[in-house]
Amino acid sequence: MVTRKLPFWMTVIFLILLMGCATTQPKIPIDELSVEPGTSVTLKGKTYKLIGKPISVGETIPSVELRDANTMAKVDLSSMRGSVLFLSIVPSLDTAVCEAQTHYLGEEGDQLSPEIKRIVISRDTPFAQKRFAKEAKLTDLQYLSDYGDASFGKSTGLLIDDLMLLARSVILVDREGKVRYIQVVPEITHLPDMERAFHKAEELQREA
Repeated sequence: MVTRKLPFWMTVIFLILLMGCATTQPKIPIDELSVEPGTSVTLKGKTYKLIGKPISVGETIPSVELRDANTMAKVDLSSMRGSVLFLSIVPSLDTAVCEAQTHYLGEEGDQLSPEIKRIVISRDTPFAQKRFAKEAKLTDLQYLSDYGDASFGKSTGLLIDDLMLLARSVILVDREGKVRYIQVVPEITHLPDMERAFHKAEELQREA
């Protein structure tokens, strides 16, 4: 599996989070590879099946209702036409890897065009998402919760069987609501290639 080491600034953040309990900086690999929705991922080497209807590049993002953490309003991604959507999908914001992925989107993602909508999706409750956003000072992102019947996970083939969490992934949706990029991280303790996704999102934004 092809991996890259986390940038220096991210290792500093994790060292601070550990509050001096470790003598070495944590290293979270970044995966450049991807598996297909509806196949399987691993968690520390143990294989888990991805269940639901697999989504593919070129398809329209499914019409399902998610819950906005800030407003508690129902949100249907398929109705968000006219903007490029950067969907950062994480198993749970209460874990270090998901936190790192979201910090990357919120901080390094500031380089993206402001017209690109940066959205975090997880099965955490909206209340947990809102608390995380405030504590992490990442309130400029939109947080959508799939906490109910996991309709988003089931409609994309990204629901992890048994764990019933969403697979770590990035999906980019163009202005017409079409899926244009998917990375599903093979080992969910690794990070997705956010920089590659940033570049692709900017390419979509420049399209006429």
